[in-house]
Amino acid sequence: MARIAGVDLPRNKRGVIGLTYIYGIGPSTSKAILEKAGIEENTKVENWTDDNIKSISMIIAEEYKTEGQLRSEVQMNIKRLMDIGCYRGLRHRKGLPLRGQRTRTNARTRKGKRKTVANKKKATK
Repeated sequence: MARIAGVDLPRNKRGVIGLTYIYGIGPSTSKAILEKAGIEENTKVENWTDDNIKSISMIIAEEYKTEGQLRSEVQMNIKRLMDIGCYRGLRHRKGLPLRGQRTRTNARTRKGKRKTVANKKKATK
């Protein structure tokens, strides 16, 4: 089993797809890494040799931020926005969408499950 950057890669998938299981590596980055390492894209992860795995992990460690390091950087960026009190930081703090989406309807992913508010009863005479 190939273990790169603390992630077990799926054995039965192509190399390009397998590398995308690492946080911070997408399809285009995955292709670039395999090209640098001199490995065919369609080779399955289970067919990689130890030298291939070693070269891939060296390339990733030297040139890319992945997994914990990248997650902490993203969290620090969000915290910085919240600390300086900019618009995006305030939206993060309130748990609302950041990029101009409407919130009257939709936005359920950011806002969470609906909280129903009951109507006021009319006073009887």
